[in-house]
Amino acid sequence: MRSRTTLLVFLMAVQISYALDSVPKAEYRQRRVKLAAQLHGGSAFIFAAHEPPLEYQDYRQDEDFYYLTGSNEPGGALLIIGDGPATTNRLGPVAAHTYREVLFLPMRNPIREKYTGVKTDAATPGAKESIGVDEVMPLSTLPEVFGTFLGEDLVPRSKQIWIQQDMSVATAALDFTSTVLGSDVTQPTHDVRDLTMVLRTVKSPAEIALIQKATDASIASQLAGMRSIKPGVRERTVAGIEVATMLEQGCERVSYPAIVGSGFNSTVLHYSENSRNMEKGDVVVIDAAGEYSMYASDLTRTMPVDGHFTPRQKEIYNIVLGAQQAARDAFVAGKSKMGGVDHRGADAGNTFLDKVAFDYINTHGKDLHGDPLGKYFVHGLGHSVGIDVHDPFDPVAPLEIGSVFTIEPGVYIPEEKIGARIEDTFYVNDAGKLIDFAEKLPHTTEEVEAAMASK
Repeated sequence: MRSRTTLLVFLMAVQISYALDSVPKAEYRQRRVKLAAQLHGGSAFIFAAHEPPLEYQDYRQDEDFYYLTGSNEPGGALLIIGDGPATTNRLGPVAAHTYREVLFLPMRNPIREKYTGVKTDAATPGAKESIGVDEVMPLSTLPEVFGTFLGEDLVPRSKQIWIQQDMSVATAALDFTSTVLGSDVTQPTHDVRDLTMVLRTVKSPAEIALIQKATDASIASQLAGMRSIKPGVRERTVAGIEVATMLEQGCERVSYPAIVGSGFNSTVLHYSENSRNMEKGDVVVIDAAGEYSMYASDLTRTMPVDGHFTPRQKEIYNIVLGAQQAARDAFVAGKSKMGGVDHRGADAGNTFLDKVAFDYINTHGKDLHGDPLGKYFVHGLGHSVGIDVHDPFDPVAPLEIGSVFTIEPGVYIPEEKIGARIEDTFYVNDAGKLIDFAEKLPHTTEEVEAAMASK
């Protein structure tokens, strides 16, 4: 008994050492119940990501699996069955069924665990309690459990199967379940990501807190990058300083590869080489942020390499900053929509924040030929942020309380080798007010220059 208790403590300690910060376990259950309510009495199974075979291949949990479980364990599957009414088929009455959730975990591989660490399986003491689900079973039993549920009333229940349609393992599991049922025809499915997208659009206070931690670390990273910029420094050096800082501040990884583009490279939106030596008179666009406990931030700033903007650089920068402020000022919770480059026409209306920012840029300043600058704002104004730095969302849906998104106008003029982008991540608080996670990060040209000069 004593040895069993010692083993349990050891296993729990190992799991805790790899644990991320998390929203409360009760919140994950609330999400699963909300998902079940949209299944029309049917079922959904959501697979975890698989651990890659080689150490240089990054492992990151499937976002929907993590959203519903909070588990970073690889290779499992979550089955959710929604409440369904009693029915009658050709064989007689079929009893009503109630909500059920089962987490299926794969077998442990002792040899692989020597390389990647101890994993949890269905036999691990306390697995159900530590993960916070109603049932934990071996993954090998999924076809039997799921097949039994379908087989009790096959025709109606097979019409409401929700899976990750972009994951081959989910399709394969459904194929094998059909075989278990004695059929060589795989049932048609719905994409469960269509449902989780809606659930993930509105963030809880606990999620907001995690995004704030990601942003705080990213602010420290951006400030460290600003202080390292000077003529002769390689872009990659600054990228390394930014990444190191966000990891030191508690992020487990970057939200996306750091972009450090100077001179002409500042006009390339997703420039990734980071190979140029910065020169006096350049501007440099740095788009870099970290991920904290699976939740991302997204920040971009534009700096003068020698510490002082030229008058023209300052003009372009202030136009971009003005466009961001115009979008912020126009925001109304429950009415404003993000929109995109297809919503800039005269008929689009100012409920689209993208149009507000575009109109500001297009009516302030000219290029060297006297043309408006709107044509140099070539990307959308923003996107949702959450477990993914580009969290799924509908750009034409109103932005509600709890929404988290970027506002990131930019102007990129290759002829002048001037690119400027200012990006902050925002959320809508309970009062409907737009709150900048990165309000402490320099915004104005004066603030940027002062931050670069600080030690």
